[in-house]
Amino acid sequence: MKVSSTGLTDGVWQDKYGKRGHQFNKNDIPNYSIPFKIEHAPKGTKTYAVILEDKDAYAVTNGISWIHWLAANITKNELLENESKSATDFVQGANSWMTIEGGKQSRELSSFYGGMAPPDKLHTYELHVFALDTALDLENGFTLNDLYWKMESHILDSYILKGTYAN
Repeated sequence: MKVSSTGLTDGVWQDKYGKRGHQFNKNDIPNYSIPFKIEHAPKGTKTYAVILEDKDAYAVTNGISWIHWLAANITKNELLENESKSATDFVQGANSWMTIEGGKQSRELSSFYGGMAPPDKLHTYELHVFALDTALDLENGFTLNDLYWKMESHILDSYILKGTYAN
């Protein structure tokens, strides 16, 4: 399986997908989501799940990896940019903006793409895409833990697409 994104230029996420972009929610969290395309999925793939993660946040968030986006039950091979805001054909989980470190944004507002905003230095953002053999029993607002538990024994393949974003 291979995943690519037109939102990456020479390994760097474009400004519009983070704090240097032009679209924000009412709490000033960037929310213009990244596009990506999945190719060569394994036979038997029914749905995809996605995690956008910033492990470099660990040092500045009291020891947590920052989750920017969770999505599951994606049935198409391509998501367009900003589709997080308009999509009704997949479910989205709660990102780290609802944590104490993220300002305790509501679960409802956090159940969309919450863009890149490194506070200290250049961070690497990992888009984890999982090919699954089933749809997952999840509702909007699910947690990262919920996703991992539901995916267990259903992952056919996975791919990590990495890109950086500067502070």
